[in-house]
Amino acid sequence: MNYIFYFLIVISIIAGAINGRLSDVVNAILSGAELSVKVAFSLIGIMAFWLGMMKIAEKCGLISIIAKIIKPITKKIFKEIPENSPAIGDIAMNFSANAFGLSNAATPIGLKAMEELQKHNIDKSSASNAMCMLLAMNTAGFQLIPATVIAVLIGIGYKNPTEIIAPTLLVTSIAFISAILLAKIFEKIWKPQKEETCSNK
Repeated sequence: MNYIFYFLIVISIIAGAINGRLSDVVNAILSGAELSVKVAFSLIGIMAFWLGMMKIAEKCGLISIIAKIIKPITKKIFKEIPENSPAIGDIAMNFSANAFGLSNAATPIGLKAMEELQKHNIDKSSASNAMCMLLAMNTAGFQLIPATVIAVLIGIGYKNPTEIIAPTLLVTSIAFISAILLAKIFEKIWKPQKEETCSNK
């Protein structure tokens, strides 16, 4: 990625020099750098706010309630995981954090869920179906409130940043459902290695 950005910068400078607009390129670089700092500071504020809200929700038991509501769904999606496994609760909490656009808060919960899923993994050298499913769900990134995107829009001075909520909900819902369906389809096509070995024997 560093090489790509370096290539783009060099090409921009060369193109600006050839067209006699090098000063415009330099001004764009400087204004872009200034804007990135503003966006970064606005992200700090909004992330601190939402992480604080998340902590309050966790302390008052709201996250646990959401996790309990989602738990029956996670049981159906992750059928190979025992019902009493801590992974089910971790997955539900990971989903809840992602739904509120708190990917930073969701990351440690997701890693904890992966560790629990690895305990149930038969073949430790490769990812299980449940681990692939969790990765697909996180990659799809279902969001009710895209906090990070809203923060970026506020940072660049967008007048109505909350209007992104509806299209984000629609797009991430489609991506989330598609990810689950594709993961389930691929589960049927590619069986775990040890199951194939046992069946061959």
